[in-house]
Amino acid sequence: MTSYEALLGKRVEAHYRASDLQLSAAGTLIADSGRSISIEDRYIRDGQEKKTCLEIPYDFLFRVIETQELSGGGSDNSAAPIALEPLLSNHS
Repeated sequence: MTSYEALLGKRVEAHYRASDLQLSAAGTLIADSGRSISIEDRYIRDGQEKKTCLEIPYDFLFRVIETQELSGGGSDNSAAPIALEPLLSNHS
């Protein structure tokens, strides 16, 4: 398994599976336990700062891409990929 320590504190987009679905999550990589990664996203809603945290086990990850921080006030919600980590899933 690949470690994601080099991406700690950086904005990432993680692609992972949950049951039969392939999902993605974007945020700051805040932890890598060696078995799972934790991603946190902070945002402002109704004038209050909010945050969401997500822990994804390595076995469910397909890839993690480092993305650029979105500039404030922009209407473009897409993330620009910078680097691609190798595939981690060994499931058929």
